[in-house]
Amino acid sequence: MAHEQRSSALGQDHSRTAALDDKTVEALGELSKALETIHRVRGHLYSAHQLVGGADLTLDRVVKLLREVGHDEMANRVEHELLGRNLLPGRWTFQIVEEFDDGYYAAFQEIERDAREKLAGGRRHIYEAEMKERRRTHGMPGHEATPEE
Repeated sequence: MAHEQRSSALGQDHSRTAALDDKTVEALGELSKALETIHRVRGHLYSAHQLVGGADLTLDRVVKLLREVGHDEMANRVEHELLGRNLLPGRWTFQIVEEFDDGYYAAFQEIERDAREKLAGGRRHIYEAEMKERRRTHGMPGHEATPEE
C-alpha cells in the first residue's frame, strides 16, 4: 500500500516518496542493516590482517631469542614453518582483504545503493528516520530532529 509523501522534521533526504509503501521501507531498512553488518565484517577482517601481520613480525624476535639461548632447532622450525606462512592457501591476509573488498563487499554496496536509487530515489535511512520521529519526545532537550531545531 503506497502512502502519500510523509513530511519529516528530519528533512527531505530522509522522508519517503509517495510510491514507497511500509514493506519497501522496511526491506530497505533491513538491507541497510545487513550492509552495516558487512561494514563491521570488513573492519574485523582488517583487524585480523593487522593482528596476523603483527604476530608474524613478532616471530622475528622469537627466532632471535631462541637462537641466543641455543634452541636452534626450535628457532628453525618457527622461522621455516611459521614466519611468512600463508593464512589460507596462497594468501596472506592482505590478499584476503583485497578479494573481500573487490568481490563480496563491492557487490553488497552496489546492490544496496541500486535498491535505494530505484526504490527510494537514493534516500538513505528512511526506516530509521521514521523510527526517530516516532520515538523522540517533541520539545524535549536532547530530542531535536536536527542540530538546527
